[in-house]
Amino acid sequence: MTLTFLNVQRRYRLDTAALRRLALSLAARAQASALEREPWREVAVHLLDDASIAPVNATVLGHTGATDVITQRYQACPGEPAGLVGELFVNVERAVRAAARRPGWSPDRELALYLAHGLDHLAGADDQTPAARARMRRRELRWLRLTPAAALFRV
Repeated sequence: MTLTFLNVQRRYRLDTAALRRLALSLAARAQASALEREPWREVAVHLLDDASIAPVNATVLGHTGATDVITQRYQACPGEPAGLVGELFVNVERAVRAAARRPGWSPDRELALYLAHGLDHLAGADDQTPAARARMRRRELRWLRLTPAAALFRV
């Protein structure tokens, strides 16, 4: 699988090597739990802030304002190699703000949770009901417990 990071936000310095290791580990867990067993060919992770994720949220989901993470899945076009192609739009700015409101939680862990959540959606998980949302959160938190913690933000 090809994993690409596009860092659009400029407010926070991130360790892209640590992000890549984390995302590859979480992607392997997501693929193992995927509802469909097609190979993952390419995933692009866009690291955004509130201002740059708001138009994506409006275009993709029809929602106003910023959000934490948006996932897009694409099937291969005829003539392309088989495999899932996906994009994650991850709000780095929101991760920092949300972590400050969670006792004992760091921006690194919040950003990791956003990655896990996006990859869980990419694997076919749905959070449209409270029960499905709770199942997803339990799975994502389990993935984070099984994945070594990483310092994703540089000081």
